Amino acid sequence: MSKTVLVTGATGYIAKHLVLQLLDAGYTVKGSARSLSREGELRDALGPRLSDPSALDRLSVVPLDLSSDDGWDKAMEGVDVVMHTASPFPLSQPRDENDLIRPAVDGALRAVKAARAAGVTRVIMTSSTAAVVTKDPAPGQTQFTENDWTDVTHPAATAYVKSKTMAEKAVWDWHASDAPDMQITMINPSFVQGAPLDDNFGTSIQVIERLLKGKDPLLPRFGFTCVDVRDIALMHIRAMERPESIGKRFIGADRYLWFQDFGLILKAQHPSRKIPTRLAPNALIRFLALFDPSIRTIVPTLGRKDVASGAQAEKILGISFRNVEDAIREAGAYLVERDLV
Repeated sequence: MSKTVLVTGATGYIAKHLVLQLLDAGYTVKGSARSLSREGELRDALGPRLSDPSALDRLSVVPLDLSSDDGWDKAMEGVDVVMHTASPFPLSQPRDENDLIRPAVDGALRAVKAARAAGVTRVIMTSSTAAVVTKDPAPGQTQFTENDWTDVTHPAATAYVKSKTMAEKAVWDWHASDAPDMQITMINPSFVQGAPLDDNFGTSIQVIERLLKGKDPLLPRFGFTCVDVRDIALMHIRAMERPESIGKRFIGADRYLWFQDFGLILKAQHPSRKIPTRLAPNALIRFLALFDPSIRTIVPTLGRKDVASGAQAEKILGISFRNVEDAIREAGAYLVERDLV
């Protein structure tokens, strides 16, 4: 008998790919959204891409808000596994960091507590490498692994970084002190790329959008470990299917790319566009950050190469990570073909 999986934040960029793969694999999915008005959006995104369009009959949508207890009991009815993906990822940071931190922490705890109250013990949660790499590496350390934890007092720890770190730690702490019977796995994506399933995409793709629009004449010495969105979706499913994943964190990571690499990849694909490929002096980036909040967040990490390793996901989950450069090209092609840039 097929498992029923509750996917929170089902209209998100990663979550849509996750729901697609779950339905294609034969699972029944309850997707949560803050408003049922977005159910049509989800069905329209998934329908044309499903191997069997009738798989949509195994999808239902329930209203849930991370900031409210309302509806969680009903959402958990008949559910075997919870996949909690819902958490905000802003391009710029809020004036009050608690506007981001509190919903992330409270929402994560609300999800796992509601699952336990309903007798659902299996939870796969989407965290981030933001909860891993924002720290000073140990002497000689060249890669960060699941054993590393972000230092929330580090100068590079933005509100988003703090929100992901504190939310994940809150869940592990709750598990250790109050709910050792819960079977929890964390998925820690690096910077996620790949074509979205519709035009309602988030911050990851907005970075590609910004480059294709040529908004910045020069690029900062800044980068990310990157991963294909389809691999992150698959990691959630493999974690559910493999008991050896219980109690572990798994970094989703293909390779490290500088922002300049993004520009060069997209420029080669779209040579007629004014896509920036030249590096800006760090001093210029610091000056521009005084006026642009989205630039301000990267200043503390200028020139840093924080590489995260996906080796554990390869070994335990059996993931063969796709070349994320192809995912960047696919995201760029999607935006151009849809006249979104």
